[in-house]
Amino acid sequence: MIRSRLLLYVILTTTLVAPVLADKPESAFKAGEKAEKKNDLDTAYQAYRQAHDAKPTDPKYMAAYLRVRFYASAQHIHSGELLLDEGKLQEALAEFRLATQIDPSNFQAAGQLRRVSDQIQKGIRERDVASKVKDQPSALERDAGAAAGPVSLEMKSDIPVSLHMTATSDVIYKTIAKLAGFNVLIDPEYKPQKITFELTNVSLREALSMVAIQSKTFWRPLSSNTIMVSADTGSKRKDLEQSVMKTFYLHNAATPADLQQAAGTLKGILDISHIQVTPELRSLTIRGTPDQMVLAQKLLGDIDKPKSEVVIDVIVMEVSRDRLHTFGVVPPTTVSASIAPGGSSGSGSSGSGLTLSSFAGLAAGDISVSVPGASFTALSSDSGTKVIQRPEIRAMDSEKASLKIGDRIPIATGSYQSGITTGVNTQFQYIDVGVNIDITPYIHSGNDVTLKMSLEVSSVTGEQSIDGVTEPTIGQRRIEHEARLADGEVNLIGGILEDTESKSMSGLPWLTKIPILKYLFGQEAKQRQQSEIVFAIIPHIIRSTEVTDDNLKMVDLGSGSTVTYRKAEVKADQVNATPAPAAKAPDKPQAQAPVDKPQAQAPSQKTSTLPPRADSKPAVKPVSLPQPAMEKPQVRVKPALETIATVEPYY
Repeated sequence: MIRSRLLLYVILTTTLVAPVLADKPESAFKAGEKAEKKNDLDTAYQAYRQAHDAKPTDPKYMAAYLRVRFYASAQHIHSGELLLDEGKLQEALAEFRLATQIDPSNFQAAGQLRRVSDQIQKGIRERDVASKVKDQPSALERDAGAAAGPVSLEMKSDIPVSLHMTATSDVIYKTIAKLAGFNVLIDPEYKPQKITFELTNVSLREALSMVAIQSKTFWRPLSSNTIMVSADTGSKRKDLEQSVMKTFYLHNAATPADLQQAAGTLKGILDISHIQVTPELRSLTIRGTPDQMVLAQKLLGDIDKPKSEVVIDVIVMEVSRDRLHTFGVVPPTTVSASIAPGGSSGSGSSGSGLTLSSFAGLAAGDISVSVPGASFTALSSDSGTKVIQRPEIRAMDSEKASLKIGDRIPIATGSYQSGITTGVNTQFQYIDVGVNIDITPYIHSGNDVTLKMSLEVSSVTGEQSIDGVTEPTIGQRRIEHEARLADGEVNLIGGILEDTESKSMSGLPWLTKIPILKYLFGQEAKQRQQSEIVFAIIPHIIRSTEVTDDNLKMVDLGSGSTVTYRKAEVKADQVNATPAPAAKAPDKPQAQAPVDKPQAQAPSQKTSTLPPRADSKPAVKPVSLPQPAMEKPQVRVKPALETIATVEPYY
């Protein structure tokens, strides 16, 4: 009695628990679908993983698990990159570690994890080294660390002025230098020319550049308060112009060709001739002028962008259907007869065969006729095949990506006979049979992708013998296509349809032409084969080139023969949110020119009344210039800024 109850309990338990266990993967799959719709990729990944672990061979669970694993890992990589930009290394390390745990095959997550770990370890080592006594560097290392940067001119004053002068260029240079508070040295080989220089309300730095253009000279800073002026010629620039060196490290150059392309861009645009490429460090060491270095930094920042990437879903759907219909009678088509007089076997007779005397006693039993039997067939068959392949391809912009699924079949390509060994040697070449996909993406702005595709589905359909060598017959379906698609847009390619229909009737002649009764004297066979293949292409852009307004900005490079850098000036009305009222300017004493000084009231040029000197050398009449009020500079008030310098050469 107890055994019966125990057996009944086991049966009931198995009956109730088995459906629950069988339905567990499907419940987890549905939970993953709900989480994926809410964009909760971590929860969806755990649910799909549970379903996949329960049934690893189920293609539905496997496809969902692999898809969400990729997207969940990519989401954590994106979060880690944002944290890395904010300088939160520990939080970024946790995100990259989680992305690696979700998808161990994600090389980007593993690379970022190593990179952030190295940065953290480097910071720890630097703190440890800073806490200890550093080894004394060598004299050469100290000198290298103390190497000075490019010299720049520092003006004590850069207020706007108005200059109206007719004098030699060296006098104008020295006048501007006196106003700005720096020294001027003139090249002994330079012969100053007399020019008329008239400017109104310009800064002293702008005036310095304008006099250089007008007098066809150039200047270079020798120190922070001294410049050298010389004629603007190629030889003088080569001898006197400042030369500096800098190493630029490119973050997104992957190959030596990328570095050479960047170096060629610098040579062509900025006229930099001294560039050394170091492929191992992905760096460019440049020698040139300070202006060229500033513009090289701008240009490399514009072109050193990470390449765009795209994930392409390729769906290959192949559907085939084969229908066969056979109906009718297979009648006998041959009749055999034998004659055996006297009961002897005609075929087994050892004599010379039948003679005329043998037919004298011929009876009915001596003749035998053999008729084969007939068979009736009624058969109908309908078979269908559906093949779906959904690979994913990740490719970079303008880089070819290939996917090959199938076998490699040897094909004889030739034969030769060696003089050393006997016999004929056959050469073989292996070709790919199956699904072969070659895609080259070109990613545009606006999340558009141009895909240059070659899609091929091939299979071995038979064999044939050529000169004693058995060669496979390969059936091939190939599409070469190019299309421009938006991100996430589905593009159906192909629709290659093959429809073969055959009909045959075998039986007795003429009788198979009779309607309906023909099935009693013959057999009819109908066969129809249909095969269709469709390719679906879905691109997903995961990284695109970011072009900012700063990248699109137009930059001044100077003249056609000389590359110069000009810093953008910020106007006073842009710096101050509330401009000062113009009515208060005349009330301030520093905004008015002194009344007792005739120079402030005189025009820009005057005729000198002084007697000529005995040595007949040109002289410049000293002019006292009003000093600007430095206690409370009013950069927006024109009377307070305008300084008139009048120089009167006389002979």
